[in-house]
Amino acid sequence: MKCFFLVLSASFLVLGLYAADEPFRPEAGKFPPLEKAHSYRGELVFVDHANRRGSLRVQGAGTYFRNAPHPFAMLPYGIVRYHGAPADLRDIPLGTVMHVRAFLPPDPKLSAVPVLPVDNKDKIAGYSGTGVAPAENHVLLLEDEPSHCLREGLVWKLKELELKNNVGMMVATCEPKAGGDSKVSEEKLTLDAATRIWRGRESLMLADLVAEGIWPASGKKSLGGQAVLLGITWKPTPDGVFTRFHISDIWLDETAEQRAAQIQTEVHKAFIRSRWMPAWVDAVEYGKFGRASVTVTLFGGMDDSLYADFKKGSQLIVNGAENTLKHAGGAYGPAHMASKGPILDVTKVTGDVPLGSSGIQVKFETDLVIEGIRPGRVVRVCPSGWPQVQVPREEYVGDGSGAEDRFPTPVIFPKY
Repeated sequence: MKCFFLVLSASFLVLGLYAADEPFRPEAGKFPPLEKAHSYRGELVFVDHANRRGSLRVQGAGTYFRNAPHPFAMLPYGIVRYHGAPADLRDIPLGTVMHVRAFLPPDPKLSAVPVLPVDNKDKIAGYSGTGVAPAENHVLLLEDEPSHCLREGLVWKLKELELKNNVGMMVATCEPKAGGDSKVSEEKLTLDAATRIWRGRESLMLADLVAEGIWPASGKKSLGGQAVLLGITWKPTPDGVFTRFHISDIWLDETAEQRAAQIQTEVHKAFIRSRWMPAWVDAVEYGKFGRASVTVTLFGGMDDSLYADFKKGSQLIVNGAENTLKHAGGAYGPAHMASKGPILDVTKVTGDVPLGSSGIQVKFETDLVIEGIRPGRVVRVCPSGWPQVQVPREEYVGDGSGAEDRFPTPVIFPKY
């Protein structure tokens, strides 16, 4: 986990030095440079977890509630972060405001969402303004507010609270944890009786802080710049206020933050062990009688303990996958037609590791080279110690099927 944050933080220092002026299209078999990504944020309004895609109501300068949901798809090596930990799309509640780093579709013919004109982010969309439907809809990094703040070294500082009848308004600033940024501006966010408050290992409600005398039952109180992490959502607002966000969660201390990350990490570890680690094939060295030595790169953003399960000398199971990470031919379980063999070597790439890659290469030998084991193709790999389970029908493609074996198909998304 620490290595992931160091690499990610370094990558975003580069991002700050370069402007992603030109739309960028990733190449097959290469992790795209983060400095070329287009950045935006918005409310998660639809999720198709099996196809690793969904829709966001992207924030713009116009009337937010009129912004039509904008489709996005995760790149096969795309990373989702929730509560400061690895996540799957299925873990993110609808309504959560997410930060996005995205590119043009690598191969428009295989895109799981509509392909838009490359200059679409510059077009005016009625009352919504510009930027609410970027063509950069293939996501490298999707993260919620606390994940974004932890990675960037930011905190929310609470300035003032006003409450009445369990509904309130918070004035806060988002600024560097170390301080010293005079450019930050105050933001007003709503909160209510459903806002969750985390203190240490406690789960509290607004009413609990009122009962303790920490917050007033009614009226205003200065909070003196108390540093916290916030979970942010969006709710319809009255009085013609079009872009005012809502506080879903408040983490009051580091123990509470670490607890949330630990819980989400365990959720994701169990998920990956049941669905297998995604990777792509770097090289295939063919031998005699169908034998081959295969080198794959494991995708990044996972917990370190998952990578530690790939050990030299142990057995590996490999199955082909689609770019949405769906298993190929999983009707009898992913292992039914998978390749198997011993791990010959596990190596860690030295130097900078691009976001999306773990920097870990696994070389294994097999006597069954299935169709999915080709350079540049996406696969799912599983150490022999992980559980062998059946995946649900929506999470694998049928035998001989490919990009068209998706449910629902991309036609469910309008081309805004």
